[in-house]
Amino acid sequence: MRLTTTVNGERRQVDDVWEGESLLYVLRERLGMPGSKNACEQGECGSCTVELDGAVVCACLVAAGQADGHEIRTVEGFGADEGLDPVQEAFVSAGAVQCGFCTPGLIVATHDLLERVPRPSDVEIREALAGNLCRCTGYEQILDAVRLAAERKAG
Repeated sequence: MRLTTTVNGERRQVDDVWEGESLLYVLRERLGMPGSKNACEQGECGSCTVELDGAVVCACLVAAGQADGHEIRTVEGFGADEGLDPVQEAFVSAGAVQCGFCTPGLIVATHDLLERVPRPSDVEIREALAGNLCRCTGYEQILDAVRLAAERKAG
C-alpha cells in the first residue's frame, strides 16, 4: 500500500508499505526519523511514544495502515531550528537525560501533558508519564524536568 500521512507538519508518502508493519518501523526505517526508539515492541515502555492526531500512542502498536491520512508528531517535531524547545531544555537542565533511550517518549508525553494541564500536580505528572519506563534516572530528575518545563512555559 501507499502510506500518505503528515509527519511533523510535512506531507509524506511511502510506497510498498505492508499495512500491518508498525508505524514505528515506518518512521524509523522508511522515513529516516530515528527519534522514537524501538525497545519492547509491546507498548510497555513508552520509548516509541508519538502523537497521532493529537493523541499520545505507542508507535510500535499502531499498524502503518491505521496512520494513513492522519497527522503524526514525533520528538523531532518539537525542537526549534535554533535549538531545543523549553521541555527539551528542562530535561537537560534537570539531568533527566542519561542514556537517552526513554527521553523521546518522555518529551512527547510531557508536551501532551503541558498542553492539557499547564501547571500539573505531581500526581498528574506521574499519571501522564506512567507508560514511560526509565532505567537510569530513578524518575526524580524526570519529575523535576516536567516541573521546570511547566514553570518555564507558564512564563
